[in-house]
Amino acid sequence: MTGTNGPPIPPGRCHNRGMAGIGHTAIGAWSGGRVMHFGVPLDDARLEALLRPGDDICTVVTADVYAEGEADRIVGRATAGLDRGSYCIAAAIGHDFVNGVRQGSSGYPRFTSPALRGEDAYRDYLFGALEASLERLGTDHVDLVMLHNPDRIGYTSEVVWRAMGDLRAEGLAHMIGIAPGPANGFTLDLIGCVEAFGSEMDWAMIILNPFEPWPGRLALPALEQHGVKVLARVVDYGGIFHGDLPDEDGLAPGDHRAFRPAGWVAAGRARLAAVQPIAARHGVTPLQLAAQWTLAQPAVHCVVPTFIQEAGEGHKAVEDQRRELATTPAEIVLTAADLAEIDRLGDNHGSMRLKGGTPSHDGDPMPDSWPMEADLEAVARRWGIDPDRDLVHLGSGVRA
Repeated sequence: MTGTNGPPIPPGRCHNRGMAGIGHTAIGAWSGGRVMHFGVPLDDARLEALLRPGDDICTVVTADVYAEGEADRIVGRATAGLDRGSYCIAAAIGHDFVNGVRQGSSGYPRFTSPALRGEDAYRDYLFGALEASLERLGTDHVDLVMLHNPDRIGYTSEVVWRAMGDLRAEGLAHMIGIAPGPANGFTLDLIGCVEAFGSEMDWAMIILNPFEPWPGRLALPALEQHGVKVLARVVDYGGIFHGDLPDEDGLAPGDHRAFRPAGWVAAGRARLAAVQPIAARHGVTPLQLAAQWTLAQPAVHCVVPTFIQEAGEGHKAVEDQRRELATTPAEIVLTAADLAEIDRLGDNHGSMRLKGGTPSHDGDPMPDSWPMEADLEAVARRWGIDPDRDLVHLGSGVRA
């Protein structure tokens, strides 16, 4: 490895906090190879040290569905004994892994599936799910709870969002928000949801980074206008910005980058080399450059990369990845010219098939994909989005 495990990361208070305690950087419970099975699985002590708030990272993000509650338990062990006022927990609920049956790569069904319950049971489900998560986490509240990977019903249901507001009103969460996914897209659905319920919403978590600005940036004007702050995930862009990616034929068996389109590795490394001079001018690492670009975008207040201990030689230790994130400046050091040049190099418009409501959907509605309907078409018109131009995959020759 190019790095070492180093000394344990000490607990501490976050010095560069954003609104209501959420810091400008966060760490996700999906890191470490135990919940999402990529890379080398970390042992308990190393994983808990990685996730423990401190060292200027005061926010940890988890979801109840990750390993059917195990991610929450790991976060609970990682935060045990710390002053509850020194860190923030952002949680996500919405997949029913208790009553639902896992549906292959699509995961567990959303709690709003008509096969599981009607709208009269939505509130009870949300309260029960968050209360179970709190028990696993070992706390009486989370700082933020997000509706996790909602389906069409979840985006549009007044009953759902009234119940989310009740979670906040009753003190189980200090803030509420939405986390679309797990794949990229949901642009018009997110904007429509924010138009309808944004006055009660505090945060949204979306995919956004310098080499994957599309389609996330299409939603930023609406989020900014409605005062909804953004937590941006996948800031590392599949590990490209950790700067240790081997040639495509050198990827270890089962490496998550092997599932990307052919040529993705080479294209990413070429773009990384092109932005390296900008990072060098400002004395920041590639990961810090990615975080800086993302934090410079409208409405973005927090970034959360993925930390994976990749298999094989020459890979950066997750502890070193974390130290880079912890020392990322909260103040934007990149100039307008830097940002424009990164925009030019990172353009990925049309590079993938999107989820949610898009013109490309064919057939019956699915839990993560559905046809364009009149309300979504109206959203697009209001925000100057042309779905046939802005929300479609332009072909395999487009840079991913």
